[in-house]
Amino acid sequence: MRKISLVLVVAMLLFVGNTFANNTVEDKPGKKLVTQIAKLLSKNTLTSKDVDATAQVRFTVNKESEIVVLSVSTNNYRLEGFVKGNLNYKKVALEEYTEGKIYTMPVRIKS
Repeated sequence: MRKISLVLVVAMLLFVGNTFANNTVEDKPGKKLVTQIAKLLSKNTLTSKDVDATAQVRFTVNKESEIVVLSVSTNNYRLEGFVKGNLNYKKVALEEYTEGKIYTMPVRIKS
């Protein structure tokens, strides 16, 4: 009886050890998308007046993996044009995404 309980404890420890050893880190598609959007917006041509301007961008990704800007909420019309011009219908590389899902992302322009 003692050997059976010892074998069960060892088996459970091995099972738990293997479960914790499988550290699969899954990248979220949203994080990859944010990185790609930041790269698309990195080369800004805005003036010094537009530095630290902020906007809320609503967009979706269509079946061709292109960003479709739905709206840009800001009081700065130059920032709105810059964001729409640099993001609208630009291809992004995503393995898994939900077509038509609406994303909202804050954008802040730095110098």
